[in-house]
Amino acid sequence: MAFSETFDFAGPVGRLEAVLMLPPHPPVAAAVVCHAHPLHGGMMHYKLIFRAARALQAQGAAVLRFNFRGVGRSEGQHDHGRGEQDDARAALDEMERRCPGLPQVLGGFSFGSLVALRLGAADPRVRALVALGLPLRLEPADFLANVAKPRLFVQGERDEFGSGQAVRELVARLPPPRSLVVVPEADHFFTGLLEPMQQAVEAWAALRPWETP
Repeated sequence: MAFSETFDFAGPVGRLEAVLMLPPHPPVAAAVVCHAHPLHGGMMHYKLIFRAARALQAQGAAVLRFNFRGVGRSEGQHDHGRGEQDDARAALDEMERRCPGLPQVLGGFSFGSLVALRLGAADPRVRALVALGLPLRLEPADFLANVAKPRLFVQGERDEFGSGQAVRELVARLPPPRSLVVVPEADHFFTGLLEPMQQAVEAWAALRPWETP
């Protein structure tokens, strides 16, 4: 039976609040999902983050959701993406302790997708990456040009921070393996369209991309 555990773990500037979602059988991967911008309401309990985590859990991953520094019970102050990468690295460390030997997956939504992509591109433990609502208008993703890890991008066609067409153009320039799902009519938050977003993540996870050599 699948279940969740709430706990705190040690971050670089103090306590980080987290929820670990476990599948009903021994996990096949260890995933971390990062939330949206802390100064604009982002938190681990946001429905989109929960739905993305559920999609990974449904395909056998143990999934950690956590609050960045300064959110909820997490200690510290917002650090404009720099310290948040350190928070996400601490989350990977925690999953490595709890699920030793499993391939790691790192993903996020909006601000969290940029944190996840930047960290995951460089961290050798991360075998696959997920970016939901990539905010290309706020920060370009040129750093992905030489990243060959399996990547999934899920974008709303009408995302005000990065249109479906803008992400199509980005993904077309990236080396394989990479996957893109553009949800028709969806805005940045996939308002009213969380189900196709979740289905896209689950279908990708069903392929176990983290097993790609």
